[in-house]
Amino acid sequence: MSETIKNVNEKELFGHPTGLYILFFTELWERFSYYGMRAILTLYMLAKVSSDNPGLGWEEGKALAIYGWYTMLVYVVSIPGGIIADKILGQKKSVMIGGWLLVAGHGVLSIEQDWAFFTGLGLIVLGVGMLKPNISTMVGGLYKEGDPRRDKGFSIFYIGINVGAAVAAILVGVIAKEYGWHYGFGLAAIGMVIGQLVYVFGQKYLSHVGNAPDKSSNNEYSVSIAEIFKQMLTTTKILIVLLLLIAISVAIPLQLMETEIIAYMVFFIFLSIVVGFMMTVYQDLTGKVEKDRFIVLLLSFLIVIVFWGAFEQAGGLLNIYAEQKTNRFLPAFDYTVPAAFFQSLNPSYIIIFGIPVALFWSWMKNKGKEASSIFKMAIGVIIMGLGFVFMVFATIEYENNGEAALYWLVFAYLLHTIGELSASPVALSFITKLAPLRYGALMMGLYFAATGLGNKVAGVIGESSQAEPIKIELTANESQIKPFVKNAEKDSIFIQNKGFRIESDAYLNQNEVILKKSEILSLFKFQSDDYENELKSRLSEYNATINEPLKVFLSFDYKEGKYIGQIIVDQFQTDLEFKTFAGIVIFTVAFGILVILLLKPLKRLTHGAEEKEVEGLEQEGFELADDEVK
Repeated sequence: MSETIKNVNEKELFGHPTGLYILFFTELWERFSYYGMRAILTLYMLAKVSSDNPGLGWEEGKALAIYGWYTMLVYVVSIPGGIIADKILGQKKSVMIGGWLLVAGHGVLSIEQDWAFFTGLGLIVLGVGMLKPNISTMVGGLYKEGDPRRDKGFSIFYIGINVGAAVAAILVGVIAKEYGWHYGFGLAAIGMVIGQLVYVFGQKYLSHVGNAPDKSSNNEYSVSIAEIFKQMLTTTKILIVLLLLIAISVAIPLQLMETEIIAYMVFFIFLSIVVGFMMTVYQDLTGKVEKDRFIVLLLSFLIVIVFWGAFEQAGGLLNIYAEQKTNRFLPAFDYTVPAAFFQSLNPSYIIIFGIPVALFWSWMKNKGKEASSIFKMAIGVIIMGLGFVFMVFATIEYENNGEAALYWLVFAYLLHTIGELSASPVALSFITKLAPLRYGALMMGLYFAATGLGNKVAGVIGESSQAEPIKIELTANESQIKPFVKNAEKDSIFIQNKGFRIESDAYLNQNEVILKKSEILSLFKFQSDDYENELKSRLSEYNATINEPLKVFLSFDYKEGKYIGQIIVDQFQTDLEFKTFAGIVIFTVAFGILVILLLKPLKRLTHGAEEKEVEGLEQEGFELADDEVK
């Protein structure tokens, strides 16, 4: 009697290759570390240097700007990460390198030193760039072409993403709140170490996938980046447009921006090169079908940018709103929910609603109703945008009561998730159906670029929702300031140099700033006349008088041996947030409706690209569009 002995890499568990579960747990812990860190990142940047749980003490605008740059780079660096894997190292080694970079990055973030912050973020960007675009490619490689288990394998894999992200936001958020931010970062680092160990010791089950490419073989349907650059730089019209765009990219930051000038120059030049790439590809296409599909492809990139530009307020503006303006106290449990907890709602909702939403769209298609990818993406943008209606209600409640109920965020994240489940899973699948075979890999890279640009747009929107700080400096001594600070004796804030906040009413009298208690004016000085004039401008805008004053907060932090801070005009800031949330609703709904109105001509331009599509991966949830394999 003879029995076929399977190689280790051919062994199965629960009807799937054992390697699937190695990748499942690797990705689960990688997402645990990434989303755990993401849940507390902006909160750490905002936390006062002199608070009981000290952070970086930055203003909201600066924190949201850094968050936008960081989340953008995570996606953009995925492009060279994918190229390195495809052309040089293979997916397996790339994931290994990415994992160790992430271990180092999260570990460095757990160090309580200023230098560690940007160093840690930089290592995480590089690590995610190497790991993110490649690990799901390995999942696909576990199955032979046509294997009916492949789609179910991806379903199992993406459960790991959802579980890791949901659990991380809760655990890391609680640890950061109870023990300190760096313990939270440390927990994320531990999660990444566990994931990396799973990957290292599971290599024997992955020996046949993700190996370095065979350089002797050529893919007739691929084109190198060098070829595109060469064609772009030798085509007169494209070269002229490119040089013009680069000149504008340098001029705009120099003329219009006061900070981050170099960063925006590089960013705009990158966008200029992307435009040049698009022009080069379009010129190289042959036939009406390819050119028409490419036009629809560009629109799909625009939809991606709009979607993520609004959706990614989650880790930035909405996270700050949860921390600063939401009543998170649960009387029944005598417990205040950490702001980071709300970051777990999105992946939790995906686990709950992923299958029902997929079944709904399948039912729509079986009934002969409109269920094309463009339609799903447009509906997804609209539903996600409508989630911000609840944040409009939250700002109204805050204005009336001084705090907003936590259920507004619960409802907002619910609609955001339903929108994501409609739009995100089909985005990359649709793009790969439209992309010319010769440029398939490039289009996948540009999808990551569009997603990254959407994340940067989210940061810009969040930054614009925050008032420019009116900077002040404390000039009073301890005895003068104590009468205005609650629990000053109990907390010994001046002995321990703790941050504090004073609430007052302010108005204008003959163009002079008056505070409710005039003594408060002698406690501080403006860091420049411009800041005093800005305060007068904001009070004047609302016609603040002695009978109708405005609430202001004087927020102080102890930095570099002295108390410095800012004056926040509460109504002014609330109105900025109201306009931001309402603006997102109006724009996303209008944009989605416009796409639907253009649906028929757009479908004609696809020339039946979806008519023979196979249902499967499109119905998956969280981040599927980001990681889908081809």
